[in-house]
Amino acid sequence: MGRFTNKVAVISGAASGIGAATAVRLAEEGIAGLVLLDRNEENLKTVAQGLSAKTKVMASVVDIADEAQLTQVINEAHTTFGRLDVLCNNAGVVSSRKLADEQDIAEWQRVMAVNVYGCVKLTSLVAAIMAGQTEGGAIVNTASVAGIRSGAGGNAYSASKAAVINFTQTAACDLASKGIRVNAVCPGLIETGMTSPFFDLAREKGIEHRLGERCELKRAGQPAEVAAAIAFLASSDASYITGQALPVDGGNTASLNMPGMKV
Repeated sequence: MGRFTNKVAVISGAASGIGAATAVRLAEEGIAGLVLLDRNEENLKTVAQGLSAKTKVMASVVDIADEAQLTQVINEAHTTFGRLDVLCNNAGVVSSRKLADEQDIAEWQRVMAVNVYGCVKLTSLVAAIMAGQTEGGAIVNTASVAGIRSGAGGNAYSASKAAVINFTQTAACDLASKGIRVNAVCPGLIETGMTSPFFDLAREKGIEHRLGERCELKRAGQPAEVAAAIAFLASSDASYITGQALPVDGGNTASLNMPGMKV
């Protein structure tokens, strides 16, 4: 596979989970350069060291909510590689599951700063570079089924992912004339560092077998399965696809969370 030969990708939230799996997938497909961004320096180094030696890697410790840091690192990446072809906005944080009459505005501000504003700023910075390139580029945002329907996340998290989906659509309209496609993936229940407490608790209680039972495939997903969808949307195979939010959820959003209801 060589869909990304001579291309360079930026991946936020690259130290674990879907971001790390995406880095591995793109490296396997022959990408020339990867710019890996995350707050976790130790895990970021581990991911970078595990990639193909044929891929040039720039790993930077960044707080996705810090606009100045993002501006600096993208400028450095452009200087280092000379081009940026793919952006994967994957960094994210979860929120508590407090009820609507118990909401903490400080929590909302942090969730929005990372999940929405970081995505918006990175898109703005990288799209400005892509717009000056002959081949444009592709942007893939990691949203969530929580942004499509209720019950899949806390209030702040769900609202932030709905915002990412809408921003994906408006950005796709804004950037199409510049040769830049913008799409999103909406993962369902995926085992990542962010969701590990949920999985650990299920194993502790001996109910791991019930994870994912509310989706049609009746299992949880793996980061590599989402990374495969991201790679597709970022590649030329998806050259006529933009402004879309693709659920990667085992069929969860195909029903009312009641597997077999259509039988």
